[in-house]
Amino acid sequence: MASEPETTGAAAQSPSAGAGAGGIEPAAAAESRVRTALISVSDKTGVVELAKGLAELGVQIVSTGGTAREMAGAGVAVRAIEDFTGFPEMMDGRVKTLHPRLYAGLLARRDQPSHLAAAAEHGIEQVDLVCVNLYPFEQTIARGDATDAQAIENIDIGGPTMIRAAAKNHDYAAVLVDPADYGQVVQELRAGDGRLSLATRRRLAAKAFSLTARYDAAISAWLAQREAVDWQVAAAGEAPARAAGTAGDAGVAADAQPLPARVTAVYEQAMELRYGENPHQRGAYYTHVGATTHLLAGVTQLHGKELSFNNLLDLSAARQLAFDFDGPACAIVKHNNPCGCALGQDALIAYQRAFACDPMSAFGGVIALNRRVDKACAEAIAKQFVEVLIAPGFDQDALEALMQSKNVRLLDLAPEAAVAAAAAQRQALDSRPVLGGLLVQDGDAVTETREQIRVMGAQEPQEREWQDMLFAWQVCMRVRSNAIVIARDGATIGIGAGQMSRVDAVRIAVEKAKEHQPEKLAASVLASDAYFPFPDAPQLGIDAGVSAIIQPGGSIRDELSVEAADAAGVAMVATGMRHFKH
Repeated sequence: MASEPETTGAAAQSPSAGAGAGGIEPAAAAESRVRTALISVSDKTGVVELAKGLAELGVQIVSTGGTAREMAGAGVAVRAIEDFTGFPEMMDGRVKTLHPRLYAGLLARRDQPSHLAAAAEHGIEQVDLVCVNLYPFEQTIARGDATDAQAIENIDIGGPTMIRAAAKNHDYAAVLVDPADYGQVVQELRAGDGRLSLATRRRLAAKAFSLTARYDAAISAWLAQREAVDWQVAAAGEAPARAAGTAGDAGVAADAQPLPARVTAVYEQAMELRYGENPHQRGAYYTHVGATTHLLAGVTQLHGKELSFNNLLDLSAARQLAFDFDGPACAIVKHNNPCGCALGQDALIAYQRAFACDPMSAFGGVIALNRRVDKACAEAIAKQFVEVLIAPGFDQDALEALMQSKNVRLLDLAPEAAVAAAAAQRQALDSRPVLGGLLVQDGDAVTETREQIRVMGAQEPQEREWQDMLFAWQVCMRVRSNAIVIARDGATIGIGAGQMSRVDAVRIAVEKAKEHQPEKLAASVLASDAYFPFPDAPQLGIDAGVSAIIQPGGSIRDELSVEAADAAGVAMVATGMRHFKH
């Protein structure tokens, strides 16, 4: 299969047409002139101008299908690929450039007598330049309505093969895969008596291999997603839901889909940043090729400065947390940790309750709302210094209020993009770079239901406490370990994050609550992302006034924590699932 979807018809032939003319011109590396170019493109941007420029230099042009018709229609003499190879296209265009006559002409080393002799013996003609771009596979699957058959027919075979052959032999052949390079190459050929410098050939070869790597990665990712769907369909209904026990015995289900033996990932730069985490570090934002969505997919920046490296880190955390909830919710993130999260009847109330958790830390934070922002909500947010605000829409008068600050970055998130992100997040693997490698795991999610959670002690939680514990447990999963969340009435009132000691995490959460909302500590709930190895940490919460505690359970000393809770009349429950976030 070549590099354009349609089959080819008869194309104009040059006077020198006829397979078997044979012979390759001897040349040292990068000294060979461009005499024959093969052009076969799906994206025909600039191709006529390129062909005319080459023809003016006396270059013979070989082409396929629609590309040949496009150039012939513009008055450019074109030799058909079947004339060059001496072999007809077949199988609905799946096979048209896959022929040894072409690849010998591309791959021959022109400083090797044995290569030149073989070319002469078999009537091989040299090919000095290949201009190819590929079937629109990514665009096809991005439509969302493409069938598997349509996707597969847009997997290019001949195109990548020609690209790789020319790129491998870049000492003698040049490869063009980007219309942005067409003009520069023609200009250099004019100035260099039909030659391209070795530096140019190497640059073009590097770009070519980058393109084929990206293309293969996109196909690999799509097939992996199809495999995951097939596995989920096959497994649906076969494995009974596991009741939560203790974190010590909860593990990966025996019938879980295995992690891939290889992870193929290619990232493409989407945005150059002013700097990285610190001004002395360079930074850029890359998107994962083949991913169904990404952090800025469906996001339109309406106002403010350009996004920074740290903005994007916090934006990712805030988006994930706010959109974990179905009802109106607000998450405020600072340094990749929530400093406030709350539910509310509307966006305004959710924001006010989230901000009340820790107003000092919220200064200069990133705010995510999962509801449209109206004027009242905007006016409340505008009173604070905010780095980034993302929401699924802004009323016009809300924008006017927020735009009084020239620096706040306002991001409009298309609702359908939020839905797509939530779906992708459930299926995506979580990967983190380490020195010389990559750690890969399943994405984390709170799947434990109230029915699966076990009451550990003598005290049965009240309905109000159940609701707050489930809310705090969801937030706790998004807080870096060691993580403690204290909440009441669907809002966080104290968060202890990223501490080496769980006791310190509880202490910080309690101190935050006492500083900003001491009246709410009584009858609050406490969530811990992992079990308590000793009763000292839960005792700090109990002494502060919490009335219910949710934790994974699983410590060999669980009974000591339960005894402390029972002695104070505090309910304690075990989810059976740990949610570390390192």
